[in-house]
Amino acid sequence: MVRQVSEYIISSGGKRLRPALVVLSAKALGYQGDKHHELAAVVEFIHTATLLHDDVVDASNLRRGRDTANALFGNATSVLVGDFLYSRAFQMMVSVDNTRVMKVLSDATNIIAEGEVLQLMNCNDPEIDETDYLRVIRYKTAQLFEAAGRLGAIVNDSPHDIEDALGTYGMHLGTAFQIIDDVLDYSGETDRIGKNVGDDLAEGKPTLPLIYAMKHGSTEESEIIRQAIKQGESKDFQRILEIVQGTGALEHAYTQAKQEAILAENAIAAIPSSQYKEALIELSAFAVSRKF
Repeated sequence: MVRQVSEYIISSGGKRLRPALVVLSAKALGYQGDKHHELAAVVEFIHTATLLHDDVVDASNLRRGRDTANALFGNATSVLVGDFLYSRAFQMMVSVDNTRVMKVLSDATNIIAEGEVLQLMNCNDPEIDETDYLRVIRYKTAQLFEAAGRLGAIVNDSPHDIEDALGTYGMHLGTAFQIIDDVLDYSGETDRIGKNVGDDLAEGKPTLPLIYAMKHGSTEESEIIRQAIKQGESKDFQRILEIVQGTGALEHAYTQAKQEAILAENAIAAIPSSQYKEALIELSAFAVSRKF
């Protein structure tokens, strides 16, 4: 069953940005070994485990344009396979035999779990502000991006300032990526983004476009959004979409994401030029410009 579920997830595609970040970071620093491949797989295993658990928590039924694992195999199977992938990831990271690697990844998984709990607590709460929102996405999403960047430096035995630079790059990249993910819930197309448009609203998640629209909309418009978040329903999605667009909330979110991408690029300014560094810069641009 583990193989069946895992093969289903792998065949569903995905951008593989996190493992790519491990590989590109290591190669940008001139790494010549092969441990970065194993660590890239560890990162993707951890990410996949979080997706399996997330879809159960969110009761999601569509991811990457296909049925979620929990919709196809059931919640129990998804949770248990997620647990297996977590434990397998830790077996693999131990085989690298580097205590710094283990600390970065164990800390990251703990912070990711904390971010998931914070997001759950924030659901159906229209009082959440941008600071609260950013805290959640930096824990829940950006933390694994940060860890991926750090691993590329650690496996190369790079100085701590270089590790910090790539960790900072990863953190800003992950933040930009998640902001755009939340924007696409109000501007994307189901066939392209691979999930149902409006899912965040249906789950009562106060994401950046809604937070901004509530703050800058009329009293009536703000109340419509507040009630939708409280109730966790998307029956007024079309009206809310008009409010989000009319208040400039999507433009504001795009601007925030672009700023994060610029901070990511600035963080690796001291790293020598190479095709791998150029790929990292292109990755930060892609995180903002993507439509899926």
